[in-house]
Amino acid sequence: MTAEYQVHGDVAVITLNNPPVNGLGLETRQGIVDALSRAEDDAGIKAVIITGAGKAFSGGADIKEFGTPKSLQDPNLHSVIRALENFSKPVVAAIHTVCMGGGLELALGCHYRVAAPGCTVALPEVKLGLLPGAGGTQRLPRVIGVEPATNMIATGEAVPSEMLAMIPGQKLFDKLAASVESLPAEALEFARKVADVRPLPLVRNLPCKHPQGEAYFQFARNMVKGMAKNFPAPAKCVDAVEAATKSRNFEDGLTTERDLFLNLMMTPESRSLRHLFFAERAASKIPDVPSDTPKRDVRKVGVIGAGTMGGGIAMNFLNAGIPVTMLEMKQEALERGVGIMRKNYEAQIKKGKLKQDKYEARMALLSTTLSYDDLKDCDLIIEAVFEDLGVKEQVFSKLDEVAKSGAILASNTSTLDVDKIAAFTKRPQDVVGMHFFSPANVMKLLEVVRGAKTAKDVLATVMALAKKIKKTAVVSGVCDGFIGNRMIERYSQQAGFLLDEGATPQQVDKAIEKFGFPMGPFRMIDMAGNDIGWAIRKRRYVEQPDIKYSKTADLLCEMGRFGQKTSAGWYDYEAGKRDAKPSAVVAKMIEDYRQQQGITPRKISDDEIVQRLIFSLVNEGAKILEEGIASKSGDIDMVYLTGYGFPVWRGGPMHYAGEVGLFNVLQAMKRFARNPLDDAKAWKPAKLIETLAAEGKTFE
Repeated sequence: MTAEYQVHGDVAVITLNNPPVNGLGLETRQGIVDALSRAEDDAGIKAVIITGAGKAFSGGADIKEFGTPKSLQDPNLHSVIRALENFSKPVVAAIHTVCMGGGLELALGCHYRVAAPGCTVALPEVKLGLLPGAGGTQRLPRVIGVEPATNMIATGEAVPSEMLAMIPGQKLFDKLAASVESLPAEALEFARKVADVRPLPLVRNLPCKHPQGEAYFQFARNMVKGMAKNFPAPAKCVDAVEAATKSRNFEDGLTTERDLFLNLMMTPESRSLRHLFFAERAASKIPDVPSDTPKRDVRKVGVIGAGTMGGGIAMNFLNAGIPVTMLEMKQEALERGVGIMRKNYEAQIKKGKLKQDKYEARMALLSTTLSYDDLKDCDLIIEAVFEDLGVKEQVFSKLDEVAKSGAILASNTSTLDVDKIAAFTKRPQDVVGMHFFSPANVMKLLEVVRGAKTAKDVLATVMALAKKIKKTAVVSGVCDGFIGNRMIERYSQQAGFLLDEGATPQQVDKAIEKFGFPMGPFRMIDMAGNDIGWAIRKRRYVEQPDIKYSKTADLLCEMGRFGQKTSAGWYDYEAGKRDAKPSAVVAKMIEDYRQQQGITPRKISDDEIVQRLIFSLVNEGAKILEEGIASKSGDIDMVYLTGYGFPVWRGGPMHYAGEVGLFNVLQAMKRFARNPLDDAKAWKPAKLIETLAAEGKTFE
């Protein structure tokens, strides 16, 4: 049973027991209703307590039921709350640790609430593009006031129980217990104290007004629209709370809330956010690596390379309290790298994001060395050296000599063959790719590259460690560029063709930024360095001579315009500044190139720019799925949402393709393939797209 029933003298205790967060699934909801009936029929029971087992009162809806008939099947949460309100004896919610979403709505349906300190309280539905759908927008303003409730509901942010208890006149908590440990006894004492009090108090009967009325709600709507312009849910949250203050009766307010909830459920933004919610959780699951796979202990980490990437990688582990030994070949390189790390931490201190004592504690975990011998006691060693296979061979051959048995050897390579790197050692089972994204101490994405011989316990260990250092880890198979960079090459290829055909760098960038990316392809490559792409193209010309590129990117590099670091790339930059200014030199170079190629420029619409860039990602992503490089489309979406700036409200390239319709994507790709200045071979549709489009399905 996920709702257990026990009797303590004249008080019945209903304990939600549905790990990990006591989700309110159908069985649990039915269990609550059955337990209430049992207590109703027992004349010896004077009051009822509802609480949660383990480390939560309730985290709300059971995510395993999302999108299934069970989520709406009676008794639904509205029905359970109605049963609580109509119960003839006092019901006390004993709240602790986590009380969120439907869990808070359940507690608001009880007659009384006793809370433990340190309880996290929230209505986070807005983060899924929704609003609370079981009376949360109608009841919370009645117990903590309209403004605090509007803030909580429209942001979805959690608030500690102690802070809520300090709100003047609040009626959310009738009592704040001394501790989590004393909560059961204090709740029992409270339940007996109110057992004979009548009438039973109901939150729905409390008044709900704001002195400024419409003026306040218009102000609140303006605020949330400015902060979340691409998301409709926050403004609808304000509308729902306003309905609590204006409806003739409580039931009318509930009806408004329900209508708004159902409207939001149908929006593409909510579908995208719900997809992200599940994709993020599914990314940590590897089909052939069971969740109970033993993990290796990682108590000390070695990082080879003290450059920007190596320093950023080291900071992740220091932040998690894991000691790091950093290796470089020269003392000045070590000192420079450590100096950059210190500057990063000091910047956090200035912004109030880090306290001085924590900074000192983190840096105390760092040791530096010029000798590989000092890495012999490390459990995980990550190299972040120059992206060259010959350099990697030297590093891994040396690591094979000095690293202890069972140590995990990881490469931060962004494109190179992890199987070749593993072959430089006599322990390929211990080698894995850990591709951090720059800046490594900030970016959430970690591509975990699984070699042909990478051991399952190595994968399980790295995935668990990623969670510890607060990264979103996605597993990729071995191929050139893995998931993210393999796809971005097709995107960059299309950006170049668009220049050939008549677009300008700023037009392409503005179109994709309007779509929702923080920066377009030309601003992005200027920031990363145009010489990086140039090196990859030179390798491609040898390995894949039939691949087609615009020559403008090579011409740019031949001019020494490598981007922000040279104050000149696709744009002009002032020294020390990142502001991109259109370049007359680049415009002339593109114009001359078109003339040499006999190309007459044409007007290109923003819609065409977006479709060519995004659908190029989709087609390559589908091929990655076909080849088994990624195990599910959600993994590809997570890579682009957390590593490449794909707009969250669009759900990632593969999800977005489903929103557009794969039939429509396929038709557009066939149209682009007919363009003689494009690359017809690149637009050959993945068989997966053709199959799914024919069946009317999506990648999900």
